[in-house]
Amino acid sequence: MERTAPQADDEAGPERQKVVLKGLFVNVALAAGQLAIGVLGRSAALVADGFHTLSDLLSDALVLTAAHFGARGADEDHPYGHARIETAGTFGLSLVLVGTGVGIALHAAAALSTPTRLARPDLLALAMALGAIAVKEGLFRYMRRAGTRLRSDLLHANAWHYRTDVFSSTVVAVGVAGSMLGISDLDGVAAIGVAILIVRMGAMLGWQALRELVDTGLEAEKLERIRRVILSIDGVRTLHLLRTRRAGGLAFIDVHILVDGSISVSEGHQISEMVRVALIRHVGNIADVVVHIDSEDDEHAATSARLPLRAEVMKRLEHYFADIEPAHAIQAIVLHYLGGKIAVEVHLSLDLAPTVAVGRALQARFAKAAARDPQIGSVRVCFH
Repeated sequence: MERTAPQADDEAGPERQKVVLKGLFVNVALAAGQLAIGVLGRSAALVADGFHTLSDLLSDALVLTAAHFGARGADEDHPYGHARIETAGTFGLSLVLVGTGVGIALHAAAALSTPTRLARPDLLALAMALGAIAVKEGLFRYMRRAGTRLRSDLLHANAWHYRTDVFSSTVVAVGVAGSMLGISDLDGVAAIGVAILIVRMGAMLGWQALRELVDTGLEAEKLERIRRVILSIDGVRTLHLLRTRRAGGLAFIDVHILVDGSISVSEGHQISEMVRVALIRHVGNIADVVVHIDSEDDEHAATSARLPLRAEVMKRLEHYFADIEPAHAIQAIVLHYLGGKIAVEVHLSLDLAPTVAVGRALQARFAKAAARDPQIGSVRVCFH
């Protein structure tokens, strides 16, 4: 059985963190401006969008913090690494987002139900709303270019997240402009729309984190890709008992591969090592791989779990072969546990079988001697 340790971040990791940090600093300034001007400019929608931007800020901070602690290797208390720190943090953030969105929606709904509480936004609020659209579009383009340059799926995902923020800020700008033109309810309606987006984001993050915490496996498409990679390795006949789970965006894989039962232990080890390397190279985002080597399909075939180990088998064979003179010159005995039985290989010097007839006679004697044991399936004599 072979496994890998969780993989360390690559050389592009520090540069990715710099890109995320720049986005974080921009979000700090943007959220502060939206909240302050939203209050001064009397726009509930702009305040809601400020909290929306603040959720992006918290998300970026979570990514950086979780990446710092989650990237730590395995230790005595955390044998599978610390990636679940990011998962737990994501779930906590999702609860905050849902609570924030619900609060904004309730406040906006209360204002809509009481027309006298509605205030008309001023030109400052509209300027801030339009400025937010430009800033978020700029972040989208910057993050997308960085993701392409660094070949980072994480940065690409962040980029498209900023693009969705552009749409929410556009809704806010329309709501502010409508209220300024006399459609007093439009700003409150826009605030509720942004609140729904915040709740949706929190729910999606929470659901994803919850799936990781209960060890939900990878998607069918990725499982099929894993199967194709494993079966492409020379020496792998088939595979079964493929299990996967996630932790902090990384995948853990546990699989049984079937190899020829007559190969050496070292060859079986080499095949499993090639499976491990191929999965890490061609699948990506793999934290840990456990490859169990099988000489038969133990998911459906007869189990060998109740068969005795070598020490007990050797005692029995010594007793069975006691009356066979060449047994004292046995060079090696190889045991194969297949089909719920033990197949025995007896290795002798070719000098003990000067003719084919003598060799066949010895083969028959050894096989007959061990035939009394119900756990021994066959005996084969090999002459060297």
